[in-house]
Amino acid sequence: MNLPLSFIQHTQSILGDQWEAFEKALDAPSPVSIRLNPVKARSKSFAWDGITPVPWSESGFYLPVRPSFTFDPLFHAGVYYVQEASSMFVEQAFRQHVSGSVRVLDLCAAPGGKSTHIASLIDRDSLLVSNEVITSRANVLLDNVMKSGFDNVVVTNNDPLALGRLGAAFDVILVDAPCSGEGMFRKDAGSVSEWSEGNVQLCCERQQRIVLDVWPALNENGLLIYSTCTYNLRENEENVRWIMDNLGAEIVELQIDENWKISSSLSPESKVAVNRFLPHRTCGEGFFMAVLRKTSEAEEVAISKKKEKKQKAKPAPVPTGLERLVLHPERYAFREINGKWRAYPPQVSAFLEQSEGLKILNAGIFLGEQKGKDLVVSHALALSNDLNRAAFPVENVDRQTAVNYLRKEPVVLPDAPTGYVLLAYEDSPIGFVKNIGNRTNNLLPNEWRIKSSYLPEQNESWLK
Repeated sequence: MNLPLSFIQHTQSILGDQWEAFEKALDAPSPVSIRLNPVKARSKSFAWDGITPVPWSESGFYLPVRPSFTFDPLFHAGVYYVQEASSMFVEQAFRQHVSGSVRVLDLCAAPGGKSTHIASLIDRDSLLVSNEVITSRANVLLDNVMKSGFDNVVVTNNDPLALGRLGAAFDVILVDAPCSGEGMFRKDAGSVSEWSEGNVQLCCERQQRIVLDVWPALNENGLLIYSTCTYNLRENEENVRWIMDNLGAEIVELQIDENWKISSSLSPESKVAVNRFLPHRTCGEGFFMAVLRKTSEAEEVAISKKKEKKQKAKPAPVPTGLERLVLHPERYAFREINGKWRAYPPQVSAFLEQSEGLKILNAGIFLGEQKGKDLVVSHALALSNDLNRAAFPVENVDRQTAVNYLRKEPVVLPDAPTGYVLLAYEDSPIGFVKNIGNRTNNLLPNEWRIKSSYLPEQNESWLK
């Protein structure tokens, strides 16, 4: 790997005699890792030998080879997420220092690995706001959150400053900050050519601005989890020290098993308790994480309100049978907005009432859209962990039929009743069709379809 000279010089200076092992590791293949969705994977088992656990994550696993995830219906069903192993370490912050019902903000959340992970760790009375400022990336985030199926997640598309204006609204904020990406060098060759010292400095300054902008949204004694996928000191230890010195934060230590081989601070001057993943020591890509507690008094900053307060419209009457689409309908508020029906758990409803001015892409469970007298059920409902499967006839299909559906091709169901039918693969829902007798209408959203005609061999399946 042709590394930039200035990167070599800086990294050698902080790694010392570890440099040769580090450089050799960058030329080795990247490990393949996935994280199971604990709700959807309860009845699943591994079909391959050689699958080993990620030590710091109860739901993370290394695969011996990389299968064709695109053509695995269980991937599209949200049964698992393809996630870099080092980044799963966020789990330890939640397991060791977060309990009860909390409000969490994942500020820079796309593509969604950490958000869907956090959603699986917090209790169902908690709230996760999953935000991404770049619209194209926010849409990818939305798709991945939808696949995970959790109802207590709100997906937003806002600048950190807009969320900071909420005032003290969150108990935990994760800032997985945009960075120079040194930790992705062996996984993404393009990141090497894009690296420069100037970009490192720009990233450092941007990271400080992001934390500063969102800081008012963190409750007093709340936790800030700061992470990057880079190695240099400026974006890591020095930024952690900047947060401590300028924003009134104290470091929170994590209990680390020495067998995980996670490194501590590499700064000769700033020996704060941080966690570094180096590819010659841990099985994963480069990753840095620190946990800080806000000790200063939280700022009281209210959301700006419109001068003319609009009178809230009376909720539309809930269509007959709508409540039957979800499990435990008594815990939801059913709301119709522009013909689209959604089910909100209480903590989502409460946040929406306080979030005027924010751009919200999705909240709760999107049930379907009213078309005349009919409700066209949504793909999000099919993937929801709270779908009431008893509300629909279910057709378990083979892999070829499931892939045909995911290509948005016609699916023949000669023995299924007419109307909406839930398709499942290996008993995991993958979406709806509407059976009209001699044919079916495939209700998979166009943007979700598999565009390739390739189909790997059946023995590629590693999960059943």
